[in-house]
Amino acid sequence: MDIHREITPLNQQDCFLVFERSKNSFDFPIHFHPEYEINFIYNAKGVKRTVGDHVDEIGTYELVMVGPNLYHGWEDYKKDLNEITHEITIQFPENLFDTLLLNKNILEPIKRMFEASERGILFSTETTIKLESKLSSLNGTNPFENFLNFQSLLYEMAISKNQQLLASNSFKEHSDSFKSVKIEKIFNHIKSNYSDVIRLEEAAEMVNMTVVSFSRLIKQQTGKTFVEFVNELRLGVATRKLIETNESVYEICFDCGFNNISNFNRIFKKSKNCTPTEFRNKFVGSKKIF
Repeated sequence: MDIHREITPLNQQDCFLVFERSKNSFDFPIHFHPEYEINFIYNAKGVKRTVGDHVDEIGTYELVMVGPNLYHGWEDYKKDLNEITHEITIQFPENLFDTLLLNKNILEPIKRMFEASERGILFSTETTIKLESKLSSLNGTNPFENFLNFQSLLYEMAISKNQQLLASNSFKEHSDSFKSVKIEKIFNHIKSNYSDVIRLEEAAEMVNMTVVSFSRLIKQQTGKTFVEFVNELRLGVATRKLIETNESVYEICFDCGFNNISNFNRIFKKSKNCTPTEFRNKFVGSKKIF
């Protein structure tokens, strides 16, 4: 299975992002990212859900939460491609609620839900229908009210009945063994310096490794070469700019450290299955970062 590390548009100052859109196909590859994700889907019966080592067809209503770095994805399988699907995706950083806050008694249900989401949680149809309007309300015009509604949503999800864990516990233990402090150090360095020239030799020196050993580690941990790894992080910044700003594709290309527009378009299309312009245009509906 080809696993794709997604670089989300979130940065350290953001609380959460929400995408709400209509679509008729699911073609984004199985992926993972360090952020939590909540995914609501309506009217996509027959789509195949993958979460860790769990695979199943979804029903008419779908509400799933996945924890940081857990493989997940929804793919066309038996869905009628003529049917229009309503999708709401929410992503938020792992450290949005610090440990001291989560240890307060009132947040105990949310803390337990976060822990359970490391295996992925499927919420009941009843809960999904009940929370549909609250999910849609997160696109309001008042950012602080949206954040309050977001916290309320998390609590209602946390105390809901008939939750189902998806990935096996053995899969979680296996995936945890692949975490690397060295890779995270390089990841954070690239995210802070994405517009600069970033050389393999300098990255290897940062973690006290030879170029050969470091290249092997990157490939083992991410499935990508160092150049592919750097480009993927740059693409994460580019997607945010395409969503949030009116900057031209040309400006975004050079702002994000790509020194050639043709190369940028080629790399973007290979990763996202569309050009930067098509990516910007296909987000019909609302997309907001708070």
